[in-house]
Amino acid sequence: MRVVTFRHAGKVRVGVADETHIVDLSARGLPYASVRAAIAAGHLVTLERHARGVTPDFRLDEVEFLPPVPDPEKILCVGLNYATHVGEMDRALPREPSLFSRLHNTLLGHGAALIRPRASTQFDFEGELAVVIGRTCRAVTPEPALEMVAGYCCFLDGSVRDYQKHSVTAGKNFPATAPVGPWLVPAEEIGDPQKLRLTTRLNGVVVQDDTTDHMIFDVAAIIAYVSTVTWLEPGDIIATGTPAGVGHGRKPPLWMKAGDRVEVEISGIGTLANHVVDE
Repeated sequence: MRVVTFRHAGKVRVGVADETHIVDLSARGLPYASVRAAIAAGHLVTLERHARGVTPDFRLDEVEFLPPVPDPEKILCVGLNYATHVGEMDRALPREPSLFSRLHNTLLGHGAALIRPRASTQFDFEGELAVVIGRTCRAVTPEPALEMVAGYCCFLDGSVRDYQKHSVTAGKNFPATAPVGPWLVPAEEIGDPQKLRLTTRLNGVVVQDDTTDHMIFDVAAIIAYVSTVTWLEPGDIIATGTPAGVGHGRKPPLWMKAGDRVEVEISGIGTLANHVVDE
């Protein structure tokens, strides 16, 4: 099942998608105003029932995709979580997850314009697996941590490297630099999140290709760490880090520019695709 948030005719809707079409659940009396509300009610996996046997309403190319959860309370990201990426960045292996946060206006949906800020030309790509939290929790141990997950998405952590050198918060928080999507796949359909392949392509060329079992801190460990620091709430997004191959680690560096198309594909989830424009 693929749960989507989208806009059509100026209205934000919730739907269920397949490879080509969307069933508009909002037009069929869905009792939840948003995906986040369905997650909070514990009914994410029941949304599929509303779409069974129903004629689809839209082709995928007829709607504007929004982030699957457009209104998370928190967007938290883990840096330096693949040893190969740590090496290419010339950093020491972390002993604990390296955590930073993103602002809500950095998020955008599948197909939307990824904005390269006018303040920099060092705009980098980082394909990642994103976790969407399903239950309010605090101080979770690793053993039951995956039970706190509602589902998974693809994530692109667009990084402004020259600003990141003096401030991670600045380099990660320019508007419209973090696509997420294209939809939310429930955790039950993914199973073990450490058995996924993550591939990033820039203009059709593979620039990152790795598997999530190479994470330094797996999804359960990340949830345990973050929930030690703060409460996690339904709909919160945690990006789990990127593997090697980023533009900053190449010689010469490979930066995103206007006209580029960047894709993040994760097995079992799908492909998040966006184009780059100048601010």
